[in-house]
Amino acid sequence: MPTSTESQALQEDLVRLRRRIHGEPELGLDLPRTRRRVLDALAGLPLEITVGRELGSVTAVLRGGRAGPAVLLRGDMDALPLAELTGLDYASRTETMHACGHDLHTAMLVGAAQLLARCREKLTGDVIFMFQPGEEGQDGAARMIEEGVLEAAGAPPIAAYAIHVMSARFPHGTFTTRRGAVLAGGDLLRVTVRGTGGHGSAPHLARDPISAAAAMIGALPGLLTRTVAPQDTAVLTIGAIHAGSAGNVIPGSAEFRGTLRWHTPQIRDALRASLSGMCRSIAHAFGVEAETQITPYVGATVNDAAEADFAAGVAADLHGPHRYRELPQPLCAGEDFSNVLDRVPGAMILLGACPPEADPATAPDIHSPYAVFDDAILSDGANYLAELASRRLDIAATSNAVAAQALPDAVR
Repeated sequence: MPTSTESQALQEDLVRLRRRIHGEPELGLDLPRTRRRVLDALAGLPLEITVGRELGSVTAVLRGGRAGPAVLLRGDMDALPLAELTGLDYASRTETMHACGHDLHTAMLVGAAQLLARCREKLTGDVIFMFQPGEEGQDGAARMIEEGVLEAAGAPPIAAYAIHVMSARFPHGTFTTRRGAVLAGGDLLRVTVRGTGGHGSAPHLARDPISAAAAMIGALPGLLTRTVAPQDTAVLTIGAIHAGSAGNVIPGSAEFRGTLRWHTPQIRDALRASLSGMCRSIAHAFGVEAETQITPYVGATVNDAAEADFAAGVAADLHGPHRYRELPQPLCAGEDFSNVLDRVPGAMILLGACPPEADPATAPDIHSPYAVFDDAILSDGANYLAELASRRLDIAATSNAVAAQALPDAVR
């Protein structure tokens, strides 16, 4: 419903908003400066706005000119604990960085609200704008759901959509998604190995937890290949090892931590069981004890098949078939928009924001201190979100009208 000319007219304002957010990134659930910028950008629009009671969220509802269901659009707002090394003139000067593109998501969602507000009278339903904090590990989406974001318009939304920009992998301006799993679910792994410390000259008198932990880590690749079928995907990465304080001392304990990623509950459950059993068996062989803690981190982001097809069709229709490509297989990154898609049919869409002069195959990826995103895609993303909402409401209105016509006169 919004035109490309209208969205392009917002480009400078969206760039300005995005760069202000980028220059002052905030972590976690409490984002006072970011929330203030969002509220200022939404001021004057015909929105019903509420803010989070226990977190720095913003929920805005746009009531359409005609009664109908609601569609939800989401943008996350938090940053990462990472010192920026891009050298941009608007780069963060703190130890915090928008290395995952959430500043672009926020600006796009503001733009979508502005575009849809202009054609509010033509909307055949309502739109919920979900400005979410705490996506990077604080379960912000689940907390917003607990505070009622899905009921903000009255009845739960019939569909939900979100964009995630990518600084690498995908060509500039390319939209991509797929049916089913798009992003992985993840668990946090922590294994504590307890032995008996001793002198480095007499290891036979100790029970060495470091050797046992090393054996466990070395066995992990084989665990994956013997648990997960070749056509399926799972990732197990160890990112931290802690043990000892001197080269000639065998410590009493060792610990390693990692992340486990999967796309189906069946693979998740099989890996959890296999991993715990393997650690216990190796610990027994080394005469030590192992405590395995597997903490759920995020669920798999799974697109509804019909909504994924709809999102793909809108992208191709709006920006041309050359700017849409199907995602051949899910990525192993995680996203807590999964909490929304567990309850509402919808889709997560990836958008290539790699600078046009860079090679997507070698450009710094998201979560890198060198990650750079091209502002030129902001108006396209805003327009796309607005079109998803307006077209989905039109489809619902048409379906309801057809269903009403099919009813006997006595029932109408």
